[in-house]
Amino acid sequence: MNFYSIRHLTRFRYKHPVSESIMETRMHPRSDYNQHCLSFSLSVSPRCRVFSYRDHHGNHVQHFDIPGDHHQLVIVAESLVEQQMQVEVPAFLAPDAWSALDAMIDEGDYGEMLLPSTFAQPTPALLELAKKLNVVRRDDPLMVVHELNKQIFEYFEYVPRSTRVDSPIDEAIASHQGVCQDFAHTMIALLRHIGIPARYVSGYLYRGREDHDRSTPDATHAWVEVLLPHLNWVGLDPTNDLIAYNRHIRTAVGRDYADVPPTHGVFRGNTESELYVAVQVEASNEAPPLDRKLPIPDDWTVLVERAQQPPERILPILDIQQMQQQQ
Repeated sequence: MNFYSIRHLTRFRYKHPVSESIMETRMHPRSDYNQHCLSFSLSVSPRCRVFSYRDHHGNHVQHFDIPGDHHQLVIVAESLVEQQMQVEVPAFLAPDAWSALDAMIDEGDYGEMLLPSTFAQPTPALLELAKKLNVVRRDDPLMVVHELNKQIFEYFEYVPRSTRVDSPIDEAIASHQGVCQDFAHTMIALLRHIGIPARYVSGYLYRGREDHDRSTPDATHAWVEVLLPHLNWVGLDPTNDLIAYNRHIRTAVGRDYADVPPTHGVFRGNTESELYVAVQVEASNEAPPLDRKLPIPDDWTVLVERAQQPPERILPILDIQQMQQQQ
C-alpha cells in the first residue's frame, strides 16, 4: 500500500490588473477501484468562496469567482491519496478477446470513448501513422495495446514546450516531438481507429530515486486508459513506456485534454497573462497524519502566504480571455 502527499501550485500573473477571474479546477484526485483520496484542500489568493460538483465523467470539479482588481491569481491544491497494489497486467488475453471486447461494447455505454474528440481526431497524418505502425486488429487487443504503447514511446521525443495545449496531434506526428498530452492523444486516436475504447487520464506521476521517467517531475502528467475484456480499464503511459500502476495518481478522466484541464477559466481585462505551475509528490509506506503540513519550498512561500489576503473591490467588466495550462 502506498500513500502520496501532493501539492500543486498554479499562478497566473497579469501584466495589468484584471477586474474578475472565473475559474474551474480539476485537481481533486479520484476515489475508485484502487485509489482513495483521504483528504483534499484548495487555497486561492485573492481569497474567495470555492464551490464543487461532479462532472458527467465522475471527476471532482472546484469552481470560484474572484470579483475585484488583482494582479495575480494563486491556486494551491493539497491532497493525500492512498493506493492499493494492483494485479499485474498480463502480456496477452484469450484467443476470443476481440469478440469479447465487441460484446462489452455492445452491452455497455462506451460511445464517447470510441468517437473522435477535440484533440483525438483520425486525421490523414494519424491514419498514415496507423499504417506505418501496423495498428490493425491482429493477435489480441492487449498485445496490440502493449506494442502500441512502446511504439509511441519510441516514435516521439519528449520535448517540453514543443507544442501548445491547443496543438493538433498532426504537429507532434510531423515533428516526432511532443509532451505527454501529445503522446496520449495520438495513442487514443489510434486505438479508437480500430474499435478499442480509450480515454485520457490527467494526474500526477511520482518519481523515486530509482525511476528514470523522461516526463517532467514537477508538472502534471497525462496517460491513457483502455477498455479490455476481463480487465476493465487498464492504464498505459506511452510517454514513459509504462503500465500505469501505483506511481500514477489519477485526478480526472475524459475523452481528451479538453475535458480535464487542471485549470480552465476566464478573466475580465485586456492584458497579457503568464502561467507558472509547480507540483510536489511525496511517497510514504504509512499514512501521514491528515493534518500534516508539507514543507513549503522557498519559492512558494510568498505565494502561499498571499492566500490570506482579503478580496479586492469590484471593478467594471472588460474583455474576457481564456487561460489553460499544459501538461
